[in-house]
Amino acid sequence: MDKPRREKSNRDNRNSQFEERVVEISRVSRVVKGGRRIRFRVLIVIGDQKGKIGYGIAKGNEIAVAVKKAVAAAQKRMIDVPVIDDTIPYEITQDLGSSRVFLKPASQGTSVVAGGVVRVIAELAGIKNLLSKTIGSSNKVNNVKTVFLALSSFDPEKVEIIRKRFEKNSAVAPVTNPTEVVKDVITPTEELKEEKPAKKVKVSKTIKKGTPNN
Repeated sequence: MDKPRREKSNRDNRNSQFEERVVEISRVSRVVKGGRRIRFRVLIVIGDQKGKIGYGIAKGNEIAVAVKKAVAAAQKRMIDVPVIDDTIPYEITQDLGSSRVFLKPASQGTSVVAGGVVRVIAELAGIKNLLSKTIGSSNKVNNVKTVFLALSSFDPEKVEIIRKRFEKNSAVAPVTNPTEVVKDVITPTEELKEEKPAKKVKVSKTIKKGTPNN
């Protein structure tokens, strides 16, 4: 009798690591023989506020059942978001169908300037400073998918370069604007080397001797 209780407690502790946010609850109906079948569809986002987030969509005859299914689906669809100084590494624009999302890093004290699903996802991912704009579709399911696709498309090499540069600059002096670190990153293969002064080129002067006049 103790074994099932132990497994249940371990499962509860694993689920308690993530904070859950219900983004949308909609009622859907399906025409079957004998009438309509009404169910509930739930869109939920979970995160640990440390860069790990996931989303899930599920249906059920009751809202509680749909939420439970959505949380289980979200745990299978987790992504890691690189967070540097409480913001994203660099700005990114992502399109998915008719939905477009623009995300841009912000300096300390800006907070999350976003609305709707972007704010929910940013808070669950641990992003405290962010500028964003949602263009096109107002469908929450499409917008959630677009934001997740954008946050999972960061280049690991470029992110590592920005992280090293930020740590190097913050060790010398506190960085008040992390976007200044991003401006120097052009390609992911760029090496972290100190700029060397340009070499001086010596210009040799040649004196032409004129021929004497006869």
